[in-house]
Amino acid sequence: QVQLVESGGGLVQAGGSLRLSCTASGRTLSSYGVAWFRQAREKEREFVGGISRNGDYTYYSDSVKGRFTISRDNAKNTVYLQMNSLKPEDTAVYYCAADRLGHIRVSETGIDYWGQGTQVTVSS
Repeated sequence: QVQLVESGGGLVQAGGSLRLSCTASGRTLSSYGVAWFRQAREKEREFVGGISRNGDYTYYSDSVKGRFTISRDNAKNTVYLQMNSLKPEDTAVYYCAADRLGHIRVSETGIDYWGQGTQVTVSS
């Protein structure tokens, strides 16, 4: 069993930056592919980006490509989502999700573990 905890959310002005962390407990995260999803109010949860188990491959949605960067520190059992040039439309609850097969899941199908989410609010 893996428990995922996100942190680092908050309120930021448009154009600003935040770094979210996803820290795992229970098992090492190094064998898991990890993705970030977000859900804005009254919208469906959507894929943001993901990283492979050893960090050699990342993939992003078009809406965040060039602004967001995902990295991981397996020694700390943590995956990061660095968010730059934030826009009001980035406002959402952000979730990390782990896949035990090491893949980057771009949909909720096949996700094994979810964090509880952290709120990101970008003011205009």
